[in-house]
Amino acid sequence: MATEIRVPTLGESVSEATIAQWFKKPGEAVQQDEPLVELETDKVTVEVPAPAAGTLESILVKEGDTVEVGALLGQIAEGAAAAPKAEAAPAKAESKPAAKSQKAELVDVVTPSAGESVTEAEVGEWSVKVGDMVKADDTLVELETDKAAQEVPAPVAGKVVRIAAETGSTVEPGVLLCQIDPSGEGAAAAPAESKPAQPAQAQPAQAVSAGSSMPPAPSAAKMMAENSLSSGQLAGSGKRGQVLKGDVIGAIASGATASASAPAPAQVSRGPVAAQDEAREERVRMTKLRQTIARRLKDAQNTAAMLTTYNEVDMGPVMELRKQYKDLFEKKHGVKLGFMGFFTKAVTHALKDIPAVNAEIDGTDIIYKNFCHIGVAVGTDKGLVVPVVRDADQMSIAEIEQEIGNLGRKARDGKLGMADMTGGTFTISNGGVYGSLMSSPILNAPQSGILGMHKIQERPMAVNGQVVIRPMMYLALSYDHRVVDGKEAVTFLVRVKESLEDPQRLVLDL
Repeated sequence: MATEIRVPTLGESVSEATIAQWFKKPGEAVQQDEPLVELETDKVTVEVPAPAAGTLESILVKEGDTVEVGALLGQIAEGAAAAPKAEAAPAKAESKPAAKSQKAELVDVVTPSAGESVTEAEVGEWSVKVGDMVKADDTLVELETDKAAQEVPAPVAGKVVRIAAETGSTVEPGVLLCQIDPSGEGAAAAPAESKPAQPAQAQPAQAVSAGSSMPPAPSAAKMMAENSLSSGQLAGSGKRGQVLKGDVIGAIASGATASASAPAPAQVSRGPVAAQDEAREERVRMTKLRQTIARRLKDAQNTAAMLTTYNEVDMGPVMELRKQYKDLFEKKHGVKLGFMGFFTKAVTHALKDIPAVNAEIDGTDIIYKNFCHIGVAVGTDKGLVVPVVRDADQMSIAEIEQEIGNLGRKARDGKLGMADMTGGTFTISNGGVYGSLMSSPILNAPQSGILGMHKIQERPMAVNGQVVIRPMMYLALSYDHRVVDGKEAVTFLVRVKESLEDPQRLVLDL
């Protein structure tokens, strides 16, 4: 009986992959879960494990071919791999007789799963070192994905006897991070186990920065040749620093082809000056989160017909209302009354009047959202994240303030999950807290609108024929002109302005 080997699901937006390399040949014995073939997408490389033990009967697609999710890759004839499996066990036992008894007592700490679309993470700073005693739930290390940071707690109390993944290395779910001895012993064994791991871990880090030892993936190599790119110009994001198709696309978009021949003449002309400047520079690798932010913002600029319209709002009425009721509000609801509650509520009212701003494009269709999931941009020391207040149109101002406070704390503590940051239909960005007077925010794709709040500044204004000083704020609405017409964009911004200058409209739903 033959077992089929098929292309697994590769993620929500990934429908095909390229065969990078086969690890086995027809006729060779395989064990269950043993890697058989490596697939390459434009985002990651994925190893396909054997679904059963046996003999690799046939390979139906060759290296370099492109296959879709679910495609048949090959077949395994069952029942022929029992002997090799039995022979493999004693060999392993003989090679590490002492380590086997010790490993049985150690607790492995592995990379946790961070969500369906997150396939790898970068190891951040370790909070412990080999030999440290830890309690259950103590933070061991922080992992950073392209969406959020995640702390890894100690599963048990004990002594850290081995750290297997260095800071800066890239790991996949299930990869060993460290080992803990619950007995609190193992001090003598720790140096023996941790020292060999150091040089082994250092090699991949060097490969990524100075050119990987892994050859580029087939589709990446083809694209590199077409665009006159070399491996030294690209930072590979695949396993062991392998250059993937997505890395080449990103390099082309950033103008790497234009600068391909530039480095050599530039270095010659600058001479000693360049060396002096380089000595005073600091090169820091971009975090996964920062790389994702950069890519998404650039994609939004390249894809959407982005335009920004401006207006200004007199914040006096909201400030007076806030001053009058802030103490009573905080006493009753346990949260301070800020400006975000008013702005979020004003935005949800405007979105109901102008639904195009709450829509998104999907191919040749426009999807109108009959709900308001408002993303609130939050700046952290690791970058900008946008947690989502779900069904904000059904919340009171107090409930919105409470939810924004909760999400803000989770963002600063690095505890935002995937569910907290997906599904937004419109975004509000408050650059005013940093002193910004006016800016043009970039869309948070695939959304069609984002509202930029700015600094409240007293300015002379003409009111009823007289010049008076009023606390004014500039508002900026960036929108996708493919979905939203200019009239709709301006009307939306006016609706927000009217709600804020006359807050009773929010209460009366006007």
